[in-house]
Amino acid sequence: MNTVDQAHEIMEAVATDCRIPGMSVAIAAPDRLLYAGAVGYADLATRRPASVQDQYPWFSMTKIATATTAMRLYDEGILDLDAPIGQYLPGYRPHPEHGHPTVRQLLTHTAGLGNPLPVRWVRLEDDPADPAVLARIAAKHGTPRRATGSRPSYSNIGYLLAGEVITAATGKTIERCVHEGVLDPLGMTHTSYTYRSDAPRSVGYVRTPRALVPLLRAALPSGVVGARADGHTALNPFLISGAAYGGLIGNVTDAVRLAAAHAADASGPESILSHAQLEAMRTITATGKRFDHGIGWFRKPADATRTPAFVEHYGTGCGYWNAMRIYPGQGLALVVMTNTTFAWDVDRLFTELKDLSWN
Repeated sequence: MNTVDQAHEIMEAVATDCRIPGMSVAIAAPDRLLYAGAVGYADLATRRPASVQDQYPWFSMTKIATATTAMRLYDEGILDLDAPIGQYLPGYRPHPEHGHPTVRQLLTHTAGLGNPLPVRWVRLEDDPADPAVLARIAAKHGTPRRATGSRPSYSNIGYLLAGEVITAATGKTIERCVHEGVLDPLGMTHTSYTYRSDAPRSVGYVRTPRALVPLLRAALPSGVVGARADGHTALNPFLISGAAYGGLIGNVTDAVRLAAAHAADASGPESILSHAQLEAMRTITATGKRFDHGIGWFRKPADATRTPAFVEHYGTGCGYWNAMRIYPGQGLALVVMTNTTFAWDVDRLFTELKDLSWN
């Protein structure tokens, strides 16, 4: 059996065992795409097969793009990572006891911020963005609850604030900065902050009994919950209110371009960042309870001694469960996007795929 067939067999087994409707996977080296494939269904109602062209919300995998943008601005002398964020946001209110977070602390989740559940931070695809929503979230949750610089604790709020800092430092929207600094240089033409009308989409699903659907409708904004199919409840297309922490939408082959750029070592050419900055991002500097963090990238504490070493990031939300992982020592990047809400055994998938022959 060749490597492509082996990869497909692994994906089929994981998708079946974990009850995933559809799965799209891409694997790459820093200089080339090694594999792209899909199993299952992008749309259970129509039985449309999943594909590598399907668009998925990235959710928190977006943070890698946001952090990369910040590092580019730091390299260009536009952004000071160690400056208190009030230098860029004059209206910011630090905590009188817990301190004033820096940009670096936002990016490494060491700013002492809370992490409220962002269930309602979405809107239907056709609904216009309301800047006041993010302003209210930042005002309510943007002040540290613990000492800044202490043990990391994952927070979407930190990246919402990082997006505001980037906008203030550049005079451009965070969306434009990410396009100019990351998406465009890497040729990620199928990724943005809205859906493309000329590309297929993966339908998001929640596997839940029919009796619980009214609770799901109450939890999410009006119109997001759709029809039932094969024991799943579909979600209508939505956008994330909060571009910097989770707003990207795109396909798996675009996403692996970003991951692969971060898997590069010093022997290859530089792309979006210097080798020193890539290493700085993926170096774990803060150990936490759930995750140990670098700049953008994280890993579970239990994975700290595994070989070969890796860092990763998940992108999860209602309807989707995605992940990207890089093995810098092997120059290997893997990305998976799925249309299931519930956590599944992504480590099994990545480990088995990594062990195949990709030379």
